Amino acid sequence: MNESDWKVFKKIKDKAIEQFCAQALHEFEEVISDKKEHVHHRYLHLYKLVENTDKRMALLFNDHSRSKATMQLVAIRGAGLADEGLLSKLSDELLEHTDPK
Repeated sequence: MNESDWKVFKKIKDKAIEQFCAQALHEFEEVISDKKEHVHHRYLHLYKLVENTDKRMALLFNDHSRSKATMQLVAIRGAGLADEGLLSKLSDELLEHTDPK
């Protein structure tokens, strides 16, 4: 990955983490505020949700390095977390190589 793509990737990754966390917190709030469910069921559901979300977050964002950036970008794009405006600043070659479709 060239230097200019690397700089843009870091911004894409930062925004993707922010979006991922915002979505996760929204899901957590929905579980917590579901008064139809017993408090213990809500707790168990939340625990599993947090655990699964943490695993997904690790797969998407852990190991920040240039050698793993291309694979991370494929995963971030596949999860719908990539900022389109920032993607447009990447080289055509990297965009094509990381298209999850």
